[in-house]
Amino acid sequence: MKRNIYLMYAIAFLQGMVFYGPVATLYRQAQGVSVFQITLIESISLILCILLEVVWGVIADKIGYKRTMVLCCALYFLSKIIFWQASGFAGFLAGLLAAAAVFSLFVREDYRLLGLLTVISYGLAAVLSLALTDVSPEGSRRISREGFRQVLSQTMCDRNLLLFLVGAAFLNETHQTVTVFLNQLQYEKCGLGNAAIGSIYIGATLLGMCGPVSAWFTKRAGIRAAGTVFGGAAVLSCLTMAVSGSALPSVCGILALRVSNSLFQPFQAEMQNRQVRTEYRATALSIHAMLLDGIGAGTNLAFGALAERNLAAAFLFGAGICAVGTGLFLKWCRNRPCYPQSHQKYHTSDPSSPAASSDSL
Repeated sequence: MKRNIYLMYAIAFLQGMVFYGPVATLYRQAQGVSVFQITLIESISLILCILLEVVWGVIADKIGYKRTMVLCCALYFLSKIIFWQASGFAGFLAGLLAAAAVFSLFVREDYRLLGLLTVISYGLAAVLSLALTDVSPEGSRRISREGFRQVLSQTMCDRNLLLFLVGAAFLNETHQTVTVFLNQLQYEKCGLGNAAIGSIYIGATLLGMCGPVSAWFTKRAGIRAAGTVFGGAAVLSCLTMAVSGSALPSVCGILALRVSNSLFQPFQAEMQNRQVRTEYRATALSIHAMLLDGIGAGTNLAFGALAERNLAAAFLFGAGICAVGTGLFLKWCRNRPCYPQSHQKYHTSDPSSPAASSDSL
């Protein structure tokens, strides 16, 4: 089992080496893909994730975890090869269909070396997946169709849980769209070059490692105050980028949004896990993910349509839905007497929980 864990760490590391990340949006535009088409591809990705959520669970049950991982890594590898050579909307969409995720490349032909390096890293990850050992956890249960319907009904009828999930989705999707796609347009608007964009990307990546501070902060501030700070920081970040055309305020806004989301992620996962009251925890969390992805598909289209017309309008939209998300969280807090504002024991979530982003910092 320890061998599998180390191999999974290595696979995650190699698949995280997305060398083109700092200029993904700019490259897509250079290849004739508009901002709206970029967010449309992202929305299609999220819809595919929803459709395939249960399918992959069934496949894993039938062929085993190792074979499923090998298949997934191979598809990842294939998608990177497609995106390495992609041109135009159809090419990028083809890569998405290969792996049910959105990927991108770089600003100029000179940067195709970065794409090759990414392809190599994903190829190595696919090779490592072959060394995994198949496992069958003790006590694992295969959920029936009736059990799935029961968990789905419980989720959709729990209004307080829905308040929390919708609020979290607004905050998460604003971070995802702004820090992965719209940030590069803002940097270009401010006159920043590729070298500066790459340096900011590195800084944002390092700031993304501040997640462990979330538990410490929440324990001292209380759940209500912590959630308000995380959401409020996202609102202020988006407002800053909406009203500023200068580099320093824009960069500070992006970095602040990155920090607020990095602190919010373990907080969200912990609160979300506490609200699962069924023996089929994995199924319940998968349904939560499907709901979050569904909301994200809609917000991505809105971001893209607004950014096509006016970038500031897209940031204002982000500030608006972050404010709504924070308000929903506060309402959830008032309706949950079992979650006191302070002195609540707080733990970070399981670090093995999968991320929901297709492109990430």
